[in-house]
Amino acid sequence: MSKTSLLRRDDSESNSLDDGSKSVSESSSNTSSEGVHPAEEANRLSLQKSFVNYGEAMMYSLETCPNAWLRTHSVWGRYTVSFLLIVTQLGFCSVYFMFMADNLQQIVEEAHVTSNTCQPRKMLVLTPILDIRFYMLTILPFLVLLVFIQNLNVLSVFSTLANITTLGSMILIFEYIMQEIPDPGNLPLMASWENFLLFFGTAVFTFEGVGMVLPLQNQMKHPQQFSLVLYLGMSLVIILFICMGSFGYMKFGSKTQASITLNLPNCWLYQSVKLMYSIGIFFTYALQFHVPAEIIIPFVVSQVSESWTLFADLSVRTALVCVTCVSAIIIPRLELIISLMSSVSSSALALIIPPLLELITFYPEDMSCVTIAKDIMISIVGLLGCVFGTYQALYELIHPYNHSIGNSTDVHARHYLFLF
Repeated sequence: MSKTSLLRRDDSESNSLDDGSKSVSESSSNTSSEGVHPAEEANRLSLQKSFVNYGEAMMYSLETCPNAWLRTHSVWGRYTVSFLLIVTQLGFCSVYFMFMADNLQQIVEEAHVTSNTCQPRKMLVLTPILDIRFYMLTILPFLVLLVFIQNLNVLSVFSTLANITTLGSMILIFEYIMQEIPDPGNLPLMASWENFLLFFGTAVFTFEGVGMVLPLQNQMKHPQQFSLVLYLGMSLVIILFICMGSFGYMKFGSKTQASITLNLPNCWLYQSVKLMYSIGIFFTYALQFHVPAEIIIPFVVSQVSESWTLFADLSVRTALVCVTCVSAIIIPRLELIISLMSSVSSSALALIIPPLLELITFYPEDMSCVTIAKDIMISIVGLLGCVFGTYQALYELIHPYNHSIGNSTDVHARHYLFLF
């Protein structure tokens, strides 16, 4: 039977880490003695699911693998993916904390010198009044209340608001950065390999959203149309990223901040851009938070009595938001935490695991040599980026004064996170 039938689902699903205490691997080993192939058993069990998440897709794929050891330990594939998803999504949330705090600090502390006349950022030098960590703690209780919303359909309303505010902000940012662009011939075209490694992590962070693919598809009224939505959406995003990054780099050069909004002039028009963008990121936080919450909370709730279910649920949500806040406080360097987090976990989720998943699942069905070569190449690129990108980001965190942005395309790379 074709393994593509693994993707057909039927009834209900639990997202807990202990989902079905008897793993598929155990079931398949029991039925093997009865002459039932493990792939057939994995397929039979998968048909009982309304849908599968990323971790379950990994587990079911390993169930169909010819290697007996991988079949026996297939559940660890699910645990590994779930762990990486938790790290990645909470890392995104930490980045959002820093982004909102940076922009809120500028808005508040420059309010007394903000006017209707826009001044270039380089003409305004102010000493911070309050530590950036104060602004992170100010945002914290509002995010805690936001993540108490659990329904994706409700969150989609906030996502729409985020898209509207982000679109308005983008229009104003493009309007500014495309005016009076200096001669790009004075900018360096290449960077050192160290800065390219940081660029790799930032680029992966920008485009990696694999953790939200299956949850969003499973919530669609017509999930069979998801591929079309994905291709159209990613095409638009790529064009926007390239334009924002290129024009932003040409406009600000070596003066580029970790967020392009921090380079905008000090006037009420562009202060409103920072506010709109921060509102958009605020609502997006809940959507990114949904993935780790749906992995961790069911497991925790299953360990307590029914009368304590609500308390356990809200407690875990509060604790996870606090973890993202503390992470942002401990490492308040936006660009480096993005590179580190993306190199470690996002590259595995987006570049290493998916092609390996395809190879494991469909190799027995006579895959073409082109597809095999493509999958191997993508995995190797992801592995190299993971190892060397992690090393460079850790080195920059340990030796912060060695980090130079004056002649680096790392400056260029930073712009690619602003639309996320």
